[in-house]
Amino acid sequence: MEIPLLKDIVIIFGVSILVLLVCHRIKVPTIVGFLLTGVLIGPHGLGFVKSVHDVEVLAEIGIVLLLFTIGIEFSLQKLWQVKKPVLVGGSLQVVVTLLAVFGLVSLAGPDPAEALFIGFLLALSSTAIVMRILQERAEVDSRHGRLVLAILIFQDLAIVPMIIFTPSLAGQTGGGVSSLLLILKALGVVVLILFSATWLVPRLLRQIVRTRSRELFLLSVVLICIAVAWLTSLAGLSLGLGAFLAGLVISESEYSHQALEGILPFKDVFNSFFFISIGMLLDVGFLFEKPLLLGALTAAVLVLKTIIAGAVTLPLGASLRTALLTGLSLGQVGEFSFILSKTGLEFGLIEQNLYQLFLSVSLVTMALTPFIIAVAPRVADAANRLPLPARLKTGAYPLNQGIEELEKRVLQDHVIIVGYGLNGRNLARAARTVGILYTIVEANPDTVRNERAKGEPIHYGDATHEAVLQQAHIESARILVIAISDPTATARVTQLARRLNPFVHVIVRTRFVGEIKSLYEAGANEVIPEEFETSIEIFTLVLAKYLVPRDEIELIVNQVRSENYRMFRSLSQTGASLEDLKPHLADIGIHSLHLAESTPAIGKTLGELNLRKNYGVTVLAIRREGQILPNPGTNTKICSNDLLFILGSPEEVKEVEVLFRRPAGPQTG
Repeated sequence: MEIPLLKDIVIIFGVSILVLLVCHRIKVPTIVGFLLTGVLIGPHGLGFVKSVHDVEVLAEIGIVLLLFTIGIEFSLQKLWQVKKPVLVGGSLQVVVTLLAVFGLVSLAGPDPAEALFIGFLLALSSTAIVMRILQERAEVDSRHGRLVLAILIFQDLAIVPMIIFTPSLAGQTGGGVSSLLLILKALGVVVLILFSATWLVPRLLRQIVRTRSRELFLLSVVLICIAVAWLTSLAGLSLGLGAFLAGLVISESEYSHQALEGILPFKDVFNSFFFISIGMLLDVGFLFEKPLLLGALTAAVLVLKTIIAGAVTLPLGASLRTALLTGLSLGQVGEFSFILSKTGLEFGLIEQNLYQLFLSVSLVTMALTPFIIAVAPRVADAANRLPLPARLKTGAYPLNQGIEELEKRVLQDHVIIVGYGLNGRNLARAARTVGILYTIVEANPDTVRNERAKGEPIHYGDATHEAVLQQAHIESARILVIAISDPTATARVTQLARRLNPFVHVIVRTRFVGEIKSLYEAGANEVIPEEFETSIEIFTLVLAKYLVPRDEIELIVNQVRSENYRMFRSLSQTGASLEDLKPHLADIGIHSLHLAESTPAIGKTLGELNLRKNYGVTVLAIRREGQILPNPGTNTKICSNDLLFILGSPEEVKEVEVLFRRPAGPQTG
């Protein structure tokens, strides 16, 4: 017996593979390839696929799984951190876009109800497309990535009152009581989900994991995803929002990574159905009938939505660059607009020709989105070079706000920390512990406000701006550490810092080894890839479990780091440095040794200790009571609590430790 849907799936996968191969060759994003596949095989193209409705059902599953994985990776804690962008930025974006579209469409003649409904349609952006692209670019946790997600969350919530209000726009009566009941049901579902996240689901998963059954665990995760999505749909919320909330529920358990690993393969497969089904909606004939009108409307939608979405982030403290990146990411029309448009078609709010025009404009904006997001960083950087007010470039929280205490002291030989996430916090804590002067640049105004209240030398600013780095005294800094999640911004800050201070030592944290080459070319001295350091941590734990002695493990770690980071540094085109001499100096380095109060060396001179002859090391300097004694002579006496900077190999320094007992960790000089 022939199964029509199975035949259609074979056609969909076969054509999409061919199209994606071509797209890969010409470097076109995969999302565009899926949309083109839908256009080719859909009812308005070659007509290969007949079961369009069944494909749309599979597409819905793709949206559910995509937003479910985003929810798992995001967590309730992160959602609480972006509550202000969700409520303020999201509401401003939806309301301002709706009013602007309503005003412009009203000028063209339609009645107010139709104009308002078109405003509903254009106020929404594509969560599926934008979040997929940001995930691929590792920008979900960047400043603009979080703003984009916050606005998209509000849009997904806004679809509920829009659907409720649509019958009233069409002149239907008697919907007041049912609308109130729908809102109460939605609130009840949200409360139930929050309760499940904090109490029910973690306990349930704990019992399931004890069975050690991978199949049972995966089925349980899928059940939670689908059940929550189903409950939210019953309450009038979208399936996608329900899936996102289900992901948040899973994220609060310690098994979130295992759940994500099991869901990802299904997400990728079903997600492709979504983009292909969107392409099937496009009537190519209609596209060629009115190309000028379609082009003008597409440009108008992209420009209007980009300007509004970017502008609403400025009251949240976003810089011009962040605002532009956010706006350019949200310029398209969203997939939930298609659902809403069908409702409007049923109630007679839009006619068939207008519906097809809306579909054409929306699909073209979706197809252009990957290209727009790809060029967005260059557009933002170009805008920063324009002669615009400094307050606009740096954001609503200017850099000089609250840093008077910082500027009262002359910053010299200090560390600049860009980004106050986990890496930035740990570095600041370490620097504070040992008395190293540092300052922090952070693009999140709420973080700046909270940490400044705790006494941290932190100030608000986008480090891709020259003025921000200058206010942080980049010209006199010794080290710049870049620990942000935006790869493009990281490269920009590196280039800018290298130009402003050719001698600053730039250390960059990146997620992937593949980004190392471009960062060295931008001027970084050290690039620390997280996935490489994770691999070291893994084999360290494995060796420890096999009871390999700690000193042997440390020797292996040092060898791996030395060999690999030397290989990474070979990618740098910035010229020779002290690091390049290491292979020729037999691992000689500068080490700091701290003297305990009861060491045998106290009270003796360097001449009496004769460290060079007895141990093969040289004392370069001594730090005593905050003062540096450079190049000490043979008559210099050793005092309690001195910090000695010694030149020698690790083996030679270990022999000297007998005299000092309490050596500090090595420092590269």
